Amino acid sequence: SLLSFSGGCAIIRPPRDGGIRYRGLTQEQVGATAVLPLDYEIEYICRGNRWIVGPKVRKCLPNGTWTDLTQRSKKKLYIGALFPMSGGWPGGQACLPSAQMALDLVNKRTDILPEYELELIHYDSMCDPGEATKLLYDLLYTEPIKMVLMPGCSSVSTLVAEAARMWNLIVLSYGSSSPALSNRQRFPTFFRTHPSATLHNPTRVQLFQKWKWTKIATIQQTTEVFTSTLDDLEARTKEAGIEISVRQSFLTDPAPAVKNLKRQDARIIVGLFYETEARKVFCEVYKEKLYGKKYVWFLIGWYADNWFKIKDPSINCTVEQMTEAVEGHVTTEIVMLNPETVRGASNLTSQEFLNQLMSKLGVRTQRRQGFQEAPLAYDAVWALALALNKTVGPLKAKGRRLEDFNYNNRDITAEIYRALNTSSFEGVSGHVVFDAQGSRMAWTLIEQLQGGSYKKIGYFDSTKGNLSWYGNDKWIGESRPPADQTVVIEVFRFLSQKLFVSVSVFAGLGILLGIVCLTFNIYNSNVRYIQNSQPYLNNMTAVGCMMALAAVFPLGLDGHHVHRKQFPVVCQFRLWLLGLGFSLAYGSMFTKIWWVHTVFTKKDDKKEKRKHLEPWKLYATVGVLLIIDVLSLMIWQIVDPLHITVEKFVREAPKGDLDVLIQPLLEHCSSDKMNTWLGVVYGYKGLLLLLGIFLAYETKSISTEKINDHRAVGMAIYNVSVLCMITAPVTMILSSQQDASFAFASLAIVFSVYITLVVLFVPKMRRLITRGEWQSDTQETMKTQGSSTNNNDEEKSRQLERENKELQKIIQEVQVLFCYAVGIASVPNAVILCSRYSIYS
Repeated sequence: SLLSFSGGCAIIRPPRDGGIRYRGLTQEQVGATAVLPLDYEIEYICRGNRWIVGPKVRKCLPNGTWTDLTQRSKKKLYIGALFPMSGGWPGGQACLPSAQMALDLVNKRTDILPEYELELIHYDSMCDPGEATKLLYDLLYTEPIKMVLMPGCSSVSTLVAEAARMWNLIVLSYGSSSPALSNRQRFPTFFRTHPSATLHNPTRVQLFQKWKWTKIATIQQTTEVFTSTLDDLEARTKEAGIEISVRQSFLTDPAPAVKNLKRQDARIIVGLFYETEARKVFCEVYKEKLYGKKYVWFLIGWYADNWFKIKDPSINCTVEQMTEAVEGHVTTEIVMLNPETVRGASNLTSQEFLNQLMSKLGVRTQRRQGFQEAPLAYDAVWALALALNKTVGPLKAKGRRLEDFNYNNRDITAEIYRALNTSSFEGVSGHVVFDAQGSRMAWTLIEQLQGGSYKKIGYFDSTKGNLSWYGNDKWIGESRPPADQTVVIEVFRFLSQKLFVSVSVFAGLGILLGIVCLTFNIYNSNVRYIQNSQPYLNNMTAVGCMMALAAVFPLGLDGHHVHRKQFPVVCQFRLWLLGLGFSLAYGSMFTKIWWVHTVFTKKDDKKEKRKHLEPWKLYATVGVLLIIDVLSLMIWQIVDPLHITVEKFVREAPKGDLDVLIQPLLEHCSSDKMNTWLGVVYGYKGLLLLLGIFLAYETKSISTEKINDHRAVGMAIYNVSVLCMITAPVTMILSSQQDASFAFASLAIVFSVYITLVVLFVPKMRRLITRGEWQSDTQETMKTQGSSTNNNDEEKSRQLERENKELQKIIQEVQVLFCYAVGIASVPNAVILCSRYSIYS
């Protein structure tokens, strides 16, 4: 029976073999009224093994009629949603209309939830957790029961998702990117169609590997979302063998962090901060010149396209400066609109969806906040609808229905969770699939700012791990991307070969001169003049000079000639040749001058006693000096042996290469306590040199035939002492300049040796050649017949004076006799003759 009444609908009689359930009315009340109010619903009930054909529920319409029997009356399933229409991120302005579009399409579909109708109950959360807490309470404790909660902002989603498990509610977010929400222990029923901010990280790692970067730097704003993202990036880069060498953070002022990046030579930099902070960062980047061809910045891609041109009173950089600083940076952005023309679950392409949304939003479409995220909200509704549709069969098999859901029913929640977890469909935002943490897997768009505008350079599909490129993958037209760090090329500084050869020639000639002098001294050792110069000491001097000259060769050897393993041996040769050469050459000269000073500065009574020279004492003195050197060198080499050390200099940038620095290196012979040993050696040798100068000065006016060349020895000591005292400190100062140090040290050795050999030996050669004093001491003894072999020129002179006086006396006596004899014969003649000889008396 169908009777129409104004203000309500007439009561419908039950069909045959069935009944009607009048909700909220008893049988007596039904019998007492003939009209039921608007929107009142009745439900048909079958008896026995019969089933209902047509709708189970009919509803009273405003025109006083019941819904047509041919229409299916759907049961409502309620969704509680929090859309931020205002506040920090008013994304609900575009996301709410997008979700309503999806609901309308779902409810019209006969193949998705045919017996149910989805209804959205929503509030404005203002993106504020405090406000969201109050609204969540209203949603949970106000009829009807909500099956799913849909929050927007990350901060609100965190609150809702943590509380939802207490009511066995599934949470499906469309606008939350915080990595912290990817925690199944804390948020066990949470899903989101907005990918986590960490989804950028697989793309970044792929790009690092693609461009062969193994060292990167990061700078982040100190907020939870960026800290979590960076922690995830650090874990992924470590797994990929990529090092985060510099990690900087800031709260409000990025200047110190940017300066540290510059100071630590950061080249590939990942920046994680909001748009307003990005302008501050790149103003400092411009000031520090941390941009250009050798730097690459990775930023988040959801900034406005002209974010760096927006006037900001918090920075003091011009638009031109900001444009220059940001040029070439790379962005990674989650793909929120399917770039392919495919029809997904909603039977709409992404472009058709945009057209419908723009028509719904009106003229201010692009200015609506959340416009980018609108496809995610649209697909969130479709993901929920498809998941609920998937649970109908399994629930029916268990004797349950979706409308039986309540906050204590875990079984229905588990089925919805299982269905969402296995979701996989094509949406207007791309392929929708969730990972194990409930986060959306999506494509990532890679763009680069080129010439002031963003250009797409590729995509990364996180579901498959594929990196695809637009055109070629060259770096802004360059053949290769910048290096991830300044490539430091180590270059050893070697001695100039021309200098080494030149000095070696002089040293070789000096050794030949030493051999000539030594041969001369040995060959003429029996000549009295050579004997009186103590030839054995002179031989030691010549040998010591040759050893010192031989030290020039290892002194000029370096890594250019010798392998690093053999370099310590070269160091030992230098030390021993110089040490022993000095002891022999200088020690023998010092012994001569010391003996002369000792003998001729004593009192006359002691002087006569010490005039007799004992050669073994001279040799013993040289031996003592030599033993002291040998023992000191042995102790040095045993306790603290010489080894190779490498000195590093200031890095140099070659012209034309932005990514390369030259690191000059220089090899040195050194030991752990080098300064201590040098102090001991220099102190001991320095005292000997000073004492030698003093003794040479004291004996400069002494003349002795026991050591007839002591004045030449004094001159040689002056020469050696002055050169050594100048060379030792200067070479220490010039140790970092290999050419200057070698030239100064080696030439000092060469000159001192040359002067010593010339001063000591050349006068002897000249005398023997010019005077012909080639007779040996034996021959001269035979010629003088009995003259003492120990006579020297001084004794011969005195003897000649005595003989001269005796001869004068004899001559006078002969003259007197002669005058007397002549005077007898002729007195005048005698007077004349004798007066001529002044002996007239």
